[in-house]
Amino acid sequence: MANPDHMAPFHADGGPVGILFCHGFTGSPASLRGWAEQAAEAGHTVSLPRLPGHGTVWQELNVTSWRDWYDRVDAEYRGLQERCDQVFVAGLSMGGSLALRLAEQHTDVAGLMLVNPALGAVDPMARFAGVLKYLVPATPSIGNDIALEGVDEGAYDMTPVYGVHELFKLWTDVKSVLDLVTCPLILFRSTVDHVVPGTSSDTILRLVSSADITEVHLPNSYHVATLDHDANTIVDQSLQFVERVAAAPVA
Repeated sequence: MANPDHMAPFHADGGPVGILFCHGFTGSPASLRGWAEQAAEAGHTVSLPRLPGHGTVWQELNVTSWRDWYDRVDAEYRGLQERCDQVFVAGLSMGGSLALRLAEQHTDVAGLMLVNPALGAVDPMARFAGVLKYLVPATPSIGNDIALEGVDEGAYDMTPVYGVHELFKLWTDVKSVLDLVTCPLILFRSTVDHVVPGTSSDTILRLVSSADITEVHLPNSYHVATLDHDANTIVDQSLQFVERVAAAPVA
């Protein structure tokens, strides 16, 4: 079981650069806690919220909508805006989808750091969630797709089908205006991912309007790469990205 303390929200006051961390579907802040803590140790102001319907019982995800998830990260982003000169957004899986939507809605997002961002699912049945939600409340868990043994992201042991349908609504919304994303972007993608197809990252890289794009391949990690063998690569390269972009003159 994941450390209960790591499943709770995490916030740290730091310097003028803020970083908002967005965890994935059925997951918890535990999946990003180490990354967020190291960002705080580097002197940044950090916000890692727990999204509505997560970190409790899976049934709660069957009574929350994608707008509930987005409203939470939007509120956290606005809070960082008030305290920081620049705000970056990091996201894992669905958290990447939410990060992209923030950049679509807020032209002042300083940069995006995406890890295996989701705009679709490997499971072919997921697309039928809108019908299946009336037949079954949940299916087996999609959590803990991690190559490193003995690691737990604090995900639910079931996948709420109503929530999956909401996830598809979020993806449809985000994909429709990806060209509105113009900020610098670093995208980390695992060579092997059993949850999100590689086409998600391909679509993002093809449709965003960002001129500054860095793609980093993670050869030794599965979907939850932030807790896997390549976690240090993600931390190191993302913090270098933040330092570089934050120091660049504003166009």
